[in-house]
Amino acid sequence: MNYIDYIIATTSYILSGASLTLGLCAVTVAGAVPLSILCALGRVSGPKVIGRALAIYAWIFRGTPLLLQLFFIYYGLSIFGFNLPPFTAAGLTFILNYTAYMMEIFRAGIQSVDRGQYEAAKALNLTYWQTMRRIVLPQALKQSLPPSCNEAISLLKDTALVIVIGMGDLLRCAQEVFTRDFRITPFILAAIIYLLLTSAIIAFFRQLEKKLEVYN
Repeated sequence: MNYIDYIIATTSYILSGASLTLGLCAVTVAGAVPLSILCALGRVSGPKVIGRALAIYAWIFRGTPLLLQLFFIYYGLSIFGFNLPPFTAAGLTFILNYTAYMMEIFRAGIQSVDRGQYEAAKALNLTYWQTMRRIVLPQALKQSLPPSCNEAISLLKDTALVIVIGMGDLLRCAQEVFTRDFRITPFILAAIIYLLLTSAIIAFFRQLEKKLEVYN
């Protein structure tokens, strides 16, 4: 096999692991984004007991390593009889972790909206949910885009941690080829794929920012 064929074969194998990486990212986004918005609303305008409970939740998941959380949910819960499949355990861990981070981002975005707009909405007889949906959340979303983009990039890279519970993600596939051939090429190809994926994320968020310019 010549070097070109080797690169093609290696890239194909690494991309098979990228499908798991992207799948885990998609599950995390689908779960964490709506949950974090609801939690942010709970912290901003919910009862005090709910706000305090959510603050403790954020403190725990932001204050402990994601790897430790992954170990606890995958290995620790089995002690109590909950034997989760690797992908389920990883998805649950990432959703809980990123909800804690995104909740704080959306909370800051909501609180950045001028209080006068709430008063104007009240004068127009808008309900709380109408005010949030039509006025506050669109502006809060725009304010939250830059830190959300950073979190999305971090999520993509953090998925490499699932290697510790035996999942064949992008990085693990590269590591397997390296172990077999003892060539640095697989890691270079993996780095290029990560860079292409993060570039796609950045481009996506830039398009979102342009679409939300109307709320300036």
